[in-house]
Amino acid sequence: MADQANTPETPKPVTHHELIEDRIETVRIRRSPKYSVFLVAGAALGIIVAMILTFSFTGTTDESPNTGMIYSQGQVFGFLALICIAGGVALAGAVALVFDRTVGRRTRDVEVDRETVHVVD
Repeated sequence: MADQANTPETPKPVTHHELIEDRIETVRIRRSPKYSVFLVAGAALGIIVAMILTFSFTGTTDESPNTGMIYSQGQVFGFLALICIAGGVALAGAVALVFDRTVGRRTRDVEVDRETVHVVD
């Protein structure tokens, strides 16, 4: 009896039938720019412009007449970075849209082989 308990049961054979559909379709392909790459490049350009603007002009140690505070060069860079990054992202997004409109007009039709497999139990 102990021998019977240790012997594994033989699995039942499972039969699957596959139904395969094969057809040729025509699809339209168009190229499109990657917007994320353009937006990141615009942000990087904005940081570079903020650095150039911050360090190209010599600041003053006088108090600001509007706020009554003295701003360090790091604070000025932070303010300019906020403005320049937003402007760079907006400009790069506009360039990506222009590229999408000009390059997106060129489409071509391609024939593809589409195969669909359905497994029936």
